[in-house]
Amino acid sequence: MNDLSADSLSLDNQLCFKLYAASRAVTRAYKPMLEQLGLTYPQYLVMLVLWQWQETAMPQPTVKALGERLLLDSGTLTPLLKRLEQLALIKRRRSASDEREVHLSLAEAGMALRERVQPLKARLLCESGVDLSQAEVLRRGLDQLLTQLRDLS
Repeated sequence: MNDLSADSLSLDNQLCFKLYAASRAVTRAYKPMLEQLGLTYPQYLVMLVLWQWQETAMPQPTVKALGERLLLDSGTLTPLLKRLEQLALIKRRRSASDEREVHLSLAEAGMALRERVQPLKARLLCESGVDLSQAEVLRRGLDQLLTQLRDLS
């Protein structure tokens, strides 16, 4: 069905715009919390993955695996990782068997940072007034959308 009515082209009827605007709003909401931690939102996402991998004892996480997990290319990821290393939150080291492979680990300060995130994140959720069950339904729907869109490429 090809609906080219004016209403179908209205900005407010575009899912892509709603996703974009919501993403920006979430990033803005996180900004004060992340400023207290000295992180940008993309750096925070990197730390979330590394904390999760530490919990699951993922053997020798790599930059490549991190890029795949975050859906980021190495050109975007490398400056983020360099900055996190400068902040002494992570460590990067080349593989002894393949110098193209870079392994990641959390530095002591990176592990300690996790403890500071928990109360800030709880406060952010509490102050936002977001209904957690509605947020979970939305997250599951976005998971499905991401899967479908990835299948197109």
